[in-house]
Amino acid sequence: MLQSEYIRNLNCNYERVLLDKKPEENRYQYCIVTRGGIRGLLPCSLRYINGQAYLYYDISSTQSVAQLYARKAIGRQWMKDFLWGMRRIKQELGRFLLDDANLLWYPEQIFQDLEKNDFYFLYVPYYEEENGFGKLLDYLVEHIDYEDEGLVECIYKMHEQFGLLGNIYLEERIFEDGKLLEHSTEPNEECSAERNAADKLEPEPIPADDLPIKMTDSERYAEREQDVSRENKKGIRYFLDGKRKKQKEEREQIRSQTGRMMQGYAVCEETNYREAPRGKEQINEQMEELGRTMYMEECREEPEEFNGLFNENGKEVLRLDRRSVILGKKKEEADCVLEDSSVSRMHARITKEKDSFYLEDLNSTNGTWKNGLRLQPYEKRKLEKEDEIKLGKVVLFYR
Repeated sequence: MLQSEYIRNLNCNYERVLLDKKPEENRYQYCIVTRGGIRGLLPCSLRYINGQAYLYYDISSTQSVAQLYARKAIGRQWMKDFLWGMRRIKQELGRFLLDDANLLWYPEQIFQDLEKNDFYFLYVPYYEEENGFGKLLDYLVEHIDYEDEGLVECIYKMHEQFGLLGNIYLEERIFEDGKLLEHSTEPNEECSAERNAADKLEPEPIPADDLPIKMTDSERYAEREQDVSRENKKGIRYFLDGKRKKQKEEREQIRSQTGRMMQGYAVCEETNYREAPRGKEQINEQMEELGRTMYMEECREEPEEFNGLFNENGKEVLRLDRRSVILGKKKEEADCVLEDSSVSRMHARITKEKDSFYLEDLNSTNGTWKNGLRLQPYEKRKLEKEDEIKLGKVVLFYR
């Protein structure tokens, strides 16, 4: 298994992959890949450090698929764009006589340019281990939009066929199955209800007298295809219901956890009624008791404590009341939008783990700094009170 890490060198961010043995630099694949200029491949260079060989992949101004869709669902259009990018990189590798089995398909190692919407892949020359396409399909199964049944059916079929055929499926069959995304309709509640009703209908049994005495091979094949299709639809329906139920339970759990607890309780004491006084002494005694003022302690609500980010003037920029927040300048991706040209589209993330907050750089162009020390790409550091956070030219304080 490849060992990789993210580092920053000069003005570029890299994913650095350690090679388990000394490479033969003069072999064809190394020469072509390190020369560069292949569309869809991350620029790559071979370097030696302390006697060990590394491949440096330039990932500047991109984000990995795993980071992009950690908190949101993958839709139909993204999947169509990805299949187009996948076909293009295969064609490019074919032009340069490179083996596409050496591409890495792990979600953490597929990168996307958020401005141009292009995909970039890692190519490891003469790679002989698992390329991770099965892991990618597992990731898609977990992160696709389950309201789009056409998309679910397409991904479900890809997952099943890849399990049966392996890498042979990646040649042309996957693109044929991808055409389901063109022909099937977009999510629609009315259409979904009609499909749900149609799926529940069982085919009427055929009388025995009407069955053909002898079926041809083509008829047997057609009948088998119908049975397989019917079973696949039942499997997809069961799969959809399970995922939707799970997502509903997660939403209910989050709603219950975010509900505020009562800060205090009002208690009513039981009234003690006394008999009417009899005589002058009893009346005086009661009047003296009523004349004394009882001290009632005031229950003041303590100010709510919270963690947040503040600017240099002490103004609150972001209240950290969630498990994870992304800071950047792209409104569609960031929870806290920082409108500054030095800030990347997805610049940094702050996550809460147990009772502590951690700052993480998201492969930003101009870097993320904590108290003057720069974070490596995707590196996490624990935040302490009054820490200075610098995102490009923007300075914030954690309090």
